[in-house]
Amino acid sequence: MGRADGSPDPQLPLDAGDTSDVPAADAASPPDDATPLVKTSRAGRNLPAAIAVGAGLGALVIVILLFAPTAWLGVVAAAIAIATWEVTKRLREASVLVPRLPLLLGGQAIIWLGWPYGTTGVLGAFAGTVVVTMLWRLFDHGLAAQPHNYLRDTAVAVFTVAWLPLLASFATLMVLEDQGAARVFCLMLVCVASDIGGYAAGVLFGKHTMAPAISPKKSWEGFGGSLVACVAVGILTVVFLLDGQWWIGALLGAVLVLTATAGDLIESQVKRDLGIKDMGTLLPGHGGIMDRLDSILPSAFVTWLILTVFV
Repeated sequence: MGRADGSPDPQLPLDAGDTSDVPAADAASPPDDATPLVKTSRAGRNLPAAIAVGAGLGALVIVILLFAPTAWLGVVAAAIAIATWEVTKRLREASVLVPRLPLLLGGQAIIWLGWPYGTTGVLGAFAGTVVVTMLWRLFDHGLAAQPHNYLRDTAVAVFTVAWLPLLASFATLMVLEDQGAARVFCLMLVCVASDIGGYAAGVLFGKHTMAPAISPKKSWEGFGGSLVACVAVGILTVVFLLDGQWWIGALLGAVLVLTATAGDLIESQVKRDLGIKDMGTLLPGHGGIMDRLDSILPSAFVTWLILTVFV
């Protein structure tokens, strides 16, 4: 889970965050003599906590997909609710007044209506949430008041509902199909491979930055490592978990390294626009739930599409 971060500076394979999203003054400062020393990455992260949290999340996913695949919907729904709260809180701190309640309730509708009605339920819930959001923001100060920054706030709200629950819904649609748990495993394992491959290659060989204006610590060498790892794991998962053709796994890995990297860069730019380091603080050593979902969200849609068409 997390970002495909090909970083020339050592940090966790399961992304511990990137202080490049904020000015240097916001990075963690060295502890004084009265503060116990904690092993951290150069990004200021608590490494033991980050490793423990990452392992715990991975174990939770494995247990649920192996023994109670339908419960995956509840896990995704809870994660999206928390991530939506984190994002809307950060937006409101920046005076972008997105309607929180319609986004929270609409996000749940998008996730859960995919269970009985498939893509029709997801699309209907998404469109309904957009309409309610537009009307809510139009009249949230009463019928007599003219809304301020209506176009900006409504556009950001629609972006948020598409970015979080709509993209996440494809991870739940997959688990409801034949070999559903295996399909989700393909998504998660390839995303993890992207992290690990990018980390290893970035640490060992990273010299050429990929997008210095957005995420200065990403390197092209790290991206190459992510590509190799994603293709290899994509082939293995599709062949052995889904009994599919090897070239489908290679295609999945090659495309997911693009979506995982793009998802990380998108969230980095959003945080840069908002002037923050993390979306939240719920996960020690990692940040918020949204900071763990950035690369998975667009990858979920692509995985669902490729596996639906070719497997």
